Amino acid sequence: MLPSENRLTDGASFRQTVRSGRRAGSRTVVVHLVEVDPALDGSGPRIGFVVSKAVGNAVVRNRVKRRLRHLAREHVSSLPGSAVLVVRALPASAGAPARELAADLSRCLARVQPEVTA
Repeated sequence: MLPSENRLTDGASFRQTVRSGRRAGSRTVVVHLVEVDPALDGSGPRIGFVVSKAVGNAVVRNRVKRRLRHLAREHVSSLPGSAVLVVRALPASAGAPARELAADLSRCLARVQPEVTA
């Protein structure tokens, strides 16, 4: 389960991230990532999920959210300290195997994260 301090819950942050963040998509998910000023937001990375009715009925949507939350938990440590990530599930995510969801999420996150130069 994703810790509560890493959950994105307010609508304004969802809108800001989707509108101004870097975006990458795959067959099952689209991710939006934005880094906020750490002075304004002292918390760690936060992750939110958008699963529309196009994905399926309430049972299917909740299952997809649980699966994505579980997969996103593994990526919290790799996100920049003040990042806000929104993961939007596409209709194909309802029938996708866990391995495909994990691969799509990892691939999309790799594309939106800034390059680290040593």
